[in-house]
Amino acid sequence: MKNLILFLVINYGGLALGSFLMGNPATNEWYQLQDKAPWTPPGWVFGAAWFSIMLFYSIFLQQLLKVNAVKSKSVKWLFGISVFLNVSWNPLFFVHHWIALGLVVLLALFFVLVLLARIALKQKPLLVLLILPYLIWMLIAISLNAYLF
Repeated sequence: MKNLILFLVINYGGLALGSFLMGNPATNEWYQLQDKAPWTPPGWVFGAAWFSIMLFYSIFLQQLLKVNAVKSKSVKWLFGISVFLNVSWNPLFFVHHWIALGLVVLLALFFVLVLLARIALKQKPLLVLLILPYLIWMLIAISLNAYLF
């Protein structure tokens, strides 16, 4: 339970920090002027998606560490990298308008999540269901970012 609380605090804290660093996309003039992909969801979907994704991701990580003592160091490192990449994308994209670098960051984050999913597949395959929403959301984010490139 202690690990779950820790992951929840770090994940939701990362979301809050990322949100703070990007400002409000609804009032971001640069973002509003972009020719966004036709499949861009309405703004409220992003908040709902991230809330759910981080809840499932936290449970995923807690359960993965519980069954995977051998690779716990790798899991912790990959988790740390995922938080860094997730938070860093916001200012790169919304503040600095570095669309290409933002795309690279999203691709790297997707790769890190795939590595975590592979570790889970070897230990407890059903755990992958908890990281699947994050992986799907990353594919959507990558497509939205790439559309602007």
